[in-house]
Amino acid sequence: MTTTPCAASTCDRALRDTETTLAQTLCTPCVDLVGVWLRELPAQIIVLKGSRQRETTGDRSGGRTVHRTAPLPGRDDVLNLLGPTGWTDSIRDPYGDARQDQHGQLPIAGVLIPWVRLIAEERRWNPPVSLAPEALAAWLAKPQPLAWISRRPWAGDMRDELQHLMRVVRDTTRLRPRRRAVTQPCPRCDSLTLVETDHQLYTECGTCRAMFSREELALAARIAVATLDADASCSPI
Repeated sequence: MTTTPCAASTCDRALRDTETTLAQTLCTPCVDLVGVWLRELPAQIIVLKGSRQRETTGDRSGGRTVHRTAPLPGRDDVLNLLGPTGWTDSIRDPYGDARQDQHGQLPIAGVLIPWVRLIAEERRWNPPVSLAPEALAAWLAKPQPLAWISRRPWAGDMRDELQHLMRVVRDTTRLRPRRRAVTQPCPRCDSLTLVETDHQLYTECGTCRAMFSREELALAARIAVATLDADASCSPI
């Protein structure tokens, strides 16, 4: 049986029959993750804006802070992420390489604008009026663009690039979604390593890396209970 891998290089899952029928190149859990990241960005940006001022250390003398060194105007890592980017500032080459003349971490807007521009031009949709990263993320996170993105040949590149961006943003803000253990065996490998993460629709197994929706886990639980009841009723008295 031939399987088609998910287009994202950072995903090791194969596409399901329902996904290939819809002509998806990106698996549904990855599409969900892209939406989660995009919806998370506005909250992360609020924290970044509050972290622009560099913390300084100094000695207090007579109610006045005496700095050992002159304070810098702001945190470079935060300012880079919040930096402005124009509609045509970022260039992507036709072979999928990222920005040709960019060094270091791009601003959030610099990551999002090329994808918004590509989608708007290919699909002939109106882009958001504002180029603020919050507006760009909200536009990309709408169900219609997400569904269309999932069927494009470059969907895996977009997923991988957003994953890198979110890793940088979360490392900068120290604000990460909470992960919680699920007290239910994995329906695939039977291990007790299922983990759910805030805002994500799918629960992941830490052993076999399978991902399950809440409905799939509920069905697996009902099947397990029914099997136990059947075994109990068949046991000799």
